[in-house]
Amino acid sequence: MWQIFKSFCIKCTMPACILLLWHLGTAWHWWDTYIVPSPVKVWNSLKELASSGLLLHHVGTSVLRVAAGFSIAAALALPCGILLGLCHRAHAFFYSLLEFFRNVPPLALLPMLILWFGIGETSKLCIVVLATFFPIFLNTLDGISRPDTSLLETGQVFGFSQFAVFWHIRLPMAIPCIFTGLRIGLGYSWRSLIGAEMIAASAGLGYMILDGEEMARPDIIVAGILTIGLLGVFADFLLTAIKRRSTLLQGGNQP
Repeated sequence: MWQIFKSFCIKCTMPACILLLWHLGTAWHWWDTYIVPSPVKVWNSLKELASSGLLLHHVGTSVLRVAAGFSIAAALALPCGILLGLCHRAHAFFYSLLEFFRNVPPLALLPMLILWFGIGETSKLCIVVLATFFPIFLNTLDGISRPDTSLLETGQVFGFSQFAVFWHIRLPMAIPCIFTGLRIGLGYSWRSLIGAEMIAASAGLGYMILDGEEMARPDIIVAGILTIGLLGVFADFLLTAIKRRSTLLQGGNQP
């Protein structure tokens, strides 16, 4: 229990210092409070948005978009990364095409997506999927295509089939890379969605931030940024917990 409390205190030290510096800077007028509003004003804005139901509406809209886009991207990227990691010829065949799309910013495609699908949910989901796909795909590809050769030789000695080699050797070794890709991809989901919501949306945290800028309400802008950060931390915590759970199960299933 003491170790958990100590770890929690260490992790909270930097946020607490930043919050204290922020409060002192606004209280002692180190900067213009219109440009950087005080923590109290931001907190009051958050309470006002929450009590009116606007915050829950925008958060729910963005979370649903991120969840849908991230799920679709993961469902596409994981099998593609596994397939191309196992088949080097397929990787060589698709390499140039994948590199081309990997280097095209998803938001650069937003005008075309709006022309094709309108300003509804489809265009935003496409942006999230395009931004999230490659971090998951590349990390999965790297994990599958770089197994421990000594373990592969051991599998051959014991007469493992190709499927058994993949299931008991390649995939377990690739799990850390896959979860790293999922964590990075989740962050890219939020980044791309907020950009898309600032351009073509009538709800969501990106729209709320843009609306705060148009109303000259920096407190709403900072409130939106803090909300995005907290949601991202919570989502990353869930992924990390799932990873630890899968690691424990994997260890328990070993002979």
